[in-house]
Amino acid sequence: MDAEAGEQPHGAAVVADGFGLKGPRGWAFRKVTFRAEPGSLVAIEGPSGSGRTCLLLALTGRMKAKEGHAEVGGLPLPRRMAAVRRISALGQVPGVNELDPAFTVAEHLRERALLQRRFDGSVRALLRRPGTRAAETRARIEEAVAAAGLDLDALPKGGRTSVRDLERLEALRLSIALALIGRPRLLAVDDTDLKLSDTARTEVWALLRALTASGTTVLAVCSEAPEDALRITTLAAEGAGEPEASEEPEAPEAPEKTEAPEVSEAPEAPAKTEASEAPEAPGKTEADRTGTGTETDTDTDTTASTTEEGADDALAETGRS
Repeated sequence: MDAEAGEQPHGAAVVADGFGLKGPRGWAFRKVTFRAEPGSLVAIEGPSGSGRTCLLLALTGRMKAKEGHAEVGGLPLPRRMAAVRRISALGQVPGVNELDPAFTVAEHLRERALLQRRFDGSVRALLRRPGTRAAETRARIEEAVAAAGLDLDALPKGGRTSVRDLERLEALRLSIALALIGRPRLLAVDDTDLKLSDTARTEVWALLRALTASGTTVLAVCSEAPEDALRITTLAAEGAGEPEASEEPEAPEAPEKTEAPEVSEAPEAPAKTEASEAPEAPGKTEADRTGTGTETDTDTDTTASTTEEGADDALAETGRS
């Protein structure tokens, strides 16, 4: 137990200098520079699409930066990304670690505690008696639930309440409780104030302040940061949208439709021109007598009508009829 007491969470300092991340569509964020002391509340604010979540994931070792450098708890990024992941934890991040709507609250908590014990626990902890391990798991869950302010008794069905039946605020508390089971030095929360009333937002910020008071450093993505937080503002990086702009002109590769000039080649076999030469046929009196002229006229009319209809169809396909 003494060894575990030494593992109690203490905040990790976060330092960034010219930090930037570039993706397939351009820069997600650039030139981010700040210093946060251990136990700080850092609010990453900015408009949607300005790279807030990317910055959150990069600072927790989940995305690899391309420019500048950063340190979390003295661990350099991006060189020590795996080590940073071990001392940090994520609240719910859409598309990364979303809650399973079919799971109950108790199932989520139990699963996270078992995974934490299996993969992050010491070898000595795995060799303890089953009863001792079960008691430690319950204690860790209760500690995280209390720190997140999640009241299980207040839920419609207690711990058996499905995630799909939780209010937005309660789901956020659950995601924070799951992250706290690992006793991280750095906690990252995405969309902190999304779809919350003013009262609920006040509760969330009070919760995050309480976590920093206990020593955990908190990174929180939000649309509007509180005054007492260390504010990091992200803006749409220059050139971030350039690739999309260049891709749009490629879509109208209507050169394929413009290749309808080939349709104009169809009139190269103008049936009317050959038909105009047909007056030479009247000189063939014997042909007329044998009925060849009638067949020629019929073939010519058929060719003309077929060519004209083909041209009309081709023009109709190109939208120019």
